[in-house]
Amino acid sequence: MDNAIWAIWYDLKDAEDMDYIKWMHNEYLPMIQSQTGCLWAAHYKAGALEGSGMKSIRDNLPRAKEKIGQGSQYLQLIGAASIATLTGKNKFINDPNITGALELTKRLETRECIFQVVSRVDGPETKQKTPATTPGPVIQMGSFRTKTLDDEFDVCSWYTQHRLPAIARLSGCITARTMLSAAGWAKFSVLYEFTSLEARQKNFEEKHEALGLTDDKWTHKIHNYTVHAPGSPSVAERIWPTVE
Repeated sequence: MDNAIWAIWYDLKDAEDMDYIKWMHNEYLPMIQSQTGCLWAAHYKAGALEGSGMKSIRDNLPRAKEKIGQGSQYLQLIGAASIATLTGKNKFINDPNITGALELTKRLETRECIFQVVSRVDGPETKQKTPATTPGPVIQMGSFRTKTLDDEFDVCSWYTQHRLPAIARLSGCITARTMLSAAGWAKFSVLYEFTSLEARQKNFEEKHEALGLTDDKWTHKIHNYTVHAPGSPSVAERIWPTVE
């Protein structure tokens, strides 16, 4: 099972740098995926992929004040069974000796975390995916801390008692997982997988995420005390491996 995920957010000076994209998809990511212990690698592109309600939520979320990478255009994810695969001598993704490694210097405002999965639920569309393989065609991934220690207990209750049970019934959802950080700025992360942008917006954003805009809802309370990384939550489409 893919119980460990390495997430790297970053920008490019030229967001459509095709030399970089071709190298990533034809050489770099296939090399990573071939490494012992790596279950999958994926590359996502974020952008204006959500509705007005999500923009309102994003614009009002508290943001990290620490000096951390501001990247939000691209998201590279690597899945492994264990965090041990992603650390120390096994930290193969930053090896300066790999062919074409100069392309990595094009990344700007990089931010990374290594996460351990603590809980997950399958959605109605889970049969569209083989377990422990590349996340779905569309994802939403948040990375955040809370303002106080007491808030940590509440956010855990919110996910286990409210959000994840709802996701398990949500049409268009493949799976969702909550994670804790072993390294990196964020303490918490959540990764939702959807079959399409349309399914995410119609069934998740408009019917469930929108609860964060209503003052008397638990979701709104969560939004007020979670301090998010730049661009979080990222709504992104998978650009490698190619969506069939």
